[in-house]
Amino acid sequence: MKRTLPVLGVVVTTAVVLSGCGLGSTVSSDTTATGRIPELSPGQQVSITFESYNYGLAGAWTDTFNDLIAEFGKKYPNIEVTAQKPQGNSPNPATDTISSIQNQLVAGDPPDVAQLGFSDLNFTVDQLRAKPLDTLVGAEEVARNFDGAEHGYAPRARTLDDWDGHTYGVPFVFSTPVLYLNASLFTEAGLDTDKPPATWAEVATAAKTIADRTGKGGVYIDCLTKTAKDWCFQSLVRSNGGRVISEDRRTLTYDQAPAVEVTKMAQDLVNNGSMPRLNQKQGYEAFTRGEVGMLLETSAIQGMFVKGAKDKWDLRSAPMPAFGNTPTVPTNSGAGLHILSEDPARQRASWELIKFLTSEQSYTKIAQNIGYLPLRTGLLEDADGLKNWAAANPLLKPNVEQLARMEPWVSMPGNNYLQVRDGMMDAVEAVVFQNRDPQATLTAARTEGAELLPTA
Repeated sequence: MKRTLPVLGVVVTTAVVLSGCGLGSTVSSDTTATGRIPELSPGQQVSITFESYNYGLAGAWTDTFNDLIAEFGKKYPNIEVTAQKPQGNSPNPATDTISSIQNQLVAGDPPDVAQLGFSDLNFTVDQLRAKPLDTLVGAEEVARNFDGAEHGYAPRARTLDDWDGHTYGVPFVFSTPVLYLNASLFTEAGLDTDKPPATWAEVATAAKTIADRTGKGGVYIDCLTKTAKDWCFQSLVRSNGGRVISEDRRTLTYDQAPAVEVTKMAQDLVNNGSMPRLNQKQGYEAFTRGEVGMLLETSAIQGMFVKGAKDKWDLRSAPMPAFGNTPTVPTNSGAGLHILSEDPARQRASWELIKFLTSEQSYTKIAQNIGYLPLRTGLLEDADGLKNWAAANPLLKPNVEQLARMEPWVSMPGNNYLQVRDGMMDAVEAVVFQNRDPQATLTAARTEGAELLPTA
């Protein structure tokens, strides 16, 4: 099986190891033999379950999606949608998605539609039995959804859930790393708010100045803990000229110089008092309260920052900083929408929900209320869409600009992919926040992780 993605004018091909090569049993989700699912008959009543980690986040996330599901119910009164968050108690509910669905599969009652991370796609197809949408409803129908009534998907977005020549999900929400700034702290520290740091060396200087002159945190990089996953860490390493795993996904490379240098840079920020020792939740909450000068973060929680800063401090944004003159390589966070149901009627109802949630109407609300980048980027130039809102919300600009050079968040291969990823991020966290030796710590984790990779 192969995944092909257009990235910066080239094609990246990712090899996938099948069950005969140590991946365990693989459940086929190819329904070609049964043909396309039928349309719902007039008045046919269908009930489906939608599992999304957005329901594990209070405030704008849950409120926005409750509104969208209510609007869907008005448009499709014959389809009843029960929304639920993943089972689990992790601080970041997105980390509970895979185990939640695995448990429900064992019980014989998985959700019909699930929001699943891009780095989980290999496992989602092979083990969670996601259905190929182009087989269920036809490639033409899938293409029509991407093209949209007026504004189509950004080219780099539409293929993120493609695998082995099929479209297994519709990319739904994502962000690239954005440097958020507390301009009020910049001013208090005597820094120029019109010249945000463009390199990590400049970040280090500004962060130390803020910490020394204001007594507040200089910077928090939300890419360096297991809870944060590895999407942003991958971007840091790629932007320093490296990778966390080889292009063929067979060899772990996060103990090589580019990754070691990234962790050493962050470790130095902690050791000299420029970056506070905080976990992910503490980090973005401290920034929201105005207690940190800079934060590298996804736009998914931009709404929280806007609310926290209102009438209190000046919130701004800038592109992800570079390592010297090396161009940055933003990777994407986020997830797609997948159909897991085995029932044709529920599959059809699920497809209608996916189309609605990825429509221009829905993206307008998601972008305005939450801060996610609308994947139908033409809305940002449409006077009847998001043009006026985008002009009034310059925080969005760096994220949009970085989309042009974005590369996909690469998943670890095999059934043990979560252990491989978590082992890497445990090591990164130990280096940065526990002052462990960067090279030795990453090398030890890489050695253990290599034992968990598929053997063929």
